[in-house]
Amino acid sequence: MLGPVILAASRSDRMRRLISAAPVTKQVVDRFIPGETVADIVPIIEDLTAKGLELTMDVVGEDITAPEQATAARDAYLALIDHLKALELGEKVEMSVKLSMFGQALDGGHELALANVRPVVEAAAAIGTTVTLDAEDHTTLDSMFAIHEELRKDFPQTGCVIQAYLFRTEADARRLAASGSRVRLVKGAYKEPAEVAYQQKHEIDKAYVRILRILMEGAGYPMIGSHDPRLIAIAQELAHKAGRKLDEYEFQMLYGIRSEEHLRLAAEGHRMRVYTAYGTDWYGYFMRRLAEKPANLRFFLRSMVSKG
Repeated sequence: MLGPVILAASRSDRMRRLISAAPVTKQVVDRFIPGETVADIVPIIEDLTAKGLELTMDVVGEDITAPEQATAARDAYLALIDHLKALELGEKVEMSVKLSMFGQALDGGHELALANVRPVVEAAAAIGTTVTLDAEDHTTLDSMFAIHEELRKDFPQTGCVIQAYLFRTEADARRLAASGSRVRLVKGAYKEPAEVAYQQKHEIDKAYVRILRILMEGAGYPMIGSHDPRLIAIAQELAHKAGRKLDEYEFQMLYGIRSEEHLRLAAEGHRMRVYTAYGTDWYGYFMRRLAEKPANLRFFLRSMVSKG
């Protein structure tokens, strides 16, 4: 029940100021966002890859208000790619981008976002890795899928994200599974109305399994974005039934959540990719992590009480 409230707070400037000012906030944020700069994050990349894990990197930030901010977002990812080039990790470290950060919601936003993200995708390909387009609220998805389709003409390895709680997603999955693209399936972390999305957890879980079956039986490369032990077990079963080898799909989980499970799956031979965010504009990302899982909110509140 608190999830929608927290998601609403993620859009509130007043709540942003209150939470950012709390002395304990940085300590808790560090659990999910381990650095603010590329220099901060390079040791994290080296440590996780040395443990057999792979990563997808997210420079946090969204809801920009000016084209100059979109250009800055592009440049932040290009700077990250320059550092990754020196590490020579190839596809072990890819990137995730939110098109809102590249100007999607501004005037002429579709064309602006495409123009800003293309150099990032091109630079990623040049060092042997790729980019996945994150899904945001349902009003942005037609634009995101159109940009995804355009990018794949030159960079077919470009991935995208679909969200199980949206009614439209089963149809999207069928289209994408037939295309050979890389598709990350998540439950969904935005506040969506009942007209477009399932509202109950059991409905979302059932939709997740239906969509995952479509992806596993299709021609694409499924990426299972979930921390749910039951869904992880179901994914393994569906992959086995579909005749997929261990390198023909992967699991993805957030940095700071179920870290021991990351290592367990990697030790079993699975591709396990850790979604790792960094940067200074952390508020929206952090609030969605709290909304997704009650345990995250309890952790935050306990920390505030213990430090109060």
